[in-house]
Amino acid sequence: MSIRKEAFGKTKDGRSVTAYILDNGTVRVRVLDLGASLADLIVPDRNGRKRDVLLGWDDGEGYGENKDFFGSVIGPSANRIAGASYMIGDRKFRLPVNDGENNLHTDFEHGFHKRIWEAKTGDDEVTFRLHLADGELGFPGNRDFEVTYTLTADNGVKIRYHGGSDADTLINPTNHAYFNLDGHDAGSILDTCVQLHCSAFTPVVKGAIPTGEIRKVDGTVFDFRKPKKIGTDIFAEEEQLKLVNGYDHNYVIDGYRADGTLLPAAKVWSEKSGIVMEVETTLPGVQFYTGNFVDDKGGKDGADYTARSGFCLETQFYPDSVHHPQFPSCIFRAGEAYDSTTVYRFSAE
Repeated sequence: MSIRKEAFGKTKDGRSVTAYILDNGTVRVRVLDLGASLADLIVPDRNGRKRDVLLGWDDGEGYGENKDFFGSVIGPSANRIAGASYMIGDRKFRLPVNDGENNLHTDFEHGFHKRIWEAKTGDDEVTFRLHLADGELGFPGNRDFEVTYTLTADNGVKIRYHGGSDADTLINPTNHAYFNLDGHDAGSILDTCVQLHCSAFTPVVKGAIPTGEIRKVDGTVFDFRKPKKIGTDIFAEEEQLKLVNGYDHNYVIDGYRADGTLLPAAKVWSEKSGIVMEVETTLPGVQFYTGNFVDDKGGKDGADYTARSGFCLETQFYPDSVHHPQFPSCIFRAGEAYDSTTVYRFSAE
């Protein structure tokens, strides 16, 4: 295992961005202090050819803009909060109204993905740290967060999240990596095969806000318990798909228990490249997003990314759970630690 550090350019506002490269001889990962972002993930296909399976940018300026959140850590609250406001006890907190009448991914200009994090390297990992003051970004408490990337001997990219506050607060980060197992510039992911270890999902209304129902996938286009191609049902005459132009739904991970147990969430593979990705997490949900609105010019190596050229598997507490007491809670009490782990593991067949 080796770790090296290198400059990665600057943002438009002049902030220097630093990259950290983890390499175990088979898989190479590049992570950035800007947004604690996962920038490159280079893995061998069935023929030994190395492919970068992450959509992204070539320099700090790209990640400084990054309207689709490629590879970045999102927080303190990922996904959507209805009405861009929420209650903790008898206190009301307001967030930016940035997605219709709702809030999406906390703050487009000042959230986790736009911050330069403090970095510290270990033998096989890089830890990024960030402090937020009480009230900053619309959440209470003086808060400290850590995100640690570890490249494992079995070709897993392990992401560990840790946080805490001196006041009751909402904590629900995720990583917003867009994957294409044929290579970041390979185009459509509709032929990619997906299996989700999820027997239910949370349906939505307009604005992609959950209704509060936990619905079984049986007999629906949302059933990925057996492997199927992303494109099999994505254009079906189904209201839930039409609401978000494809898949952009939270799935309920089978067997979840709030004790830190790492459970299988998904398995994805490409028939073309032979690359397989398995996802495990300690969290209760995973947002399956098929890049329905991606439209980014001039990505890595000059690639243009279009709708459905990458997919996301964002592990999380359910969206808008602060308004649905039947969902697992992402409110953490003063002094209570937030801890979660997600692993993306790669092989080829």
